[in-house]
Amino acid sequence: MDPQQECDSASSSQASEELEAIKARVREMEEEAEKLKELQNEVEKQMNMSPPPGNAGPVIMSLEEKMEADARSIYVGNVDYGATAEELEAHFHGCGSVNRVTILCDKFSGHPKGFAYIEFSDKESVRTSLALDESLFRGRQIKVIPKRTNRPGISTTDRGFPRS
Repeated sequence: MDPQQECDSASSSQASEELEAIKARVREMEEEAEKLKELQNEVEKQMNMSPPPGNAGPVIMSLEEKMEADARSIYVGNVDYGATAEELEAHFHGCGSVNRVTILCDKFSGHPKGFAYIEFSDKESVRTSLALDESLFRGRQIKVIPKRTNRPGISTTDRGFPRS
């Protein structure tokens, strides 16, 4: 056998070994994918069978309830993108009891938009929190104003209306 043939047979045996190794990995991955599918189906079955904790569905508030909650809420602008709800709650804790902190995020990227809403347990806390307007939070000067209530049917975007 000449050296060229020996080299060819060695490389072909090496290639077939690599091919077998790749096939084995593909089989392992397919088996793992099947196991994951089974686990996912099992979890979905459990979620469908068990009742959701707390309420039976999403909380739907009337316009009056929304307006009342908004009267106890503030808008906080220029919030640092790395800020957490806990940090904001701690910053406004001296103003009163905080019910909820909502940091709005972009629905596509998931990145924070740079503003938040804080709901207090009473309206007096809103007036107290306005004193923190232009205070420093994580090295940035924040803007604090009372939250406005969105009214259904009123839009500032003028979408969907033909121009005349």
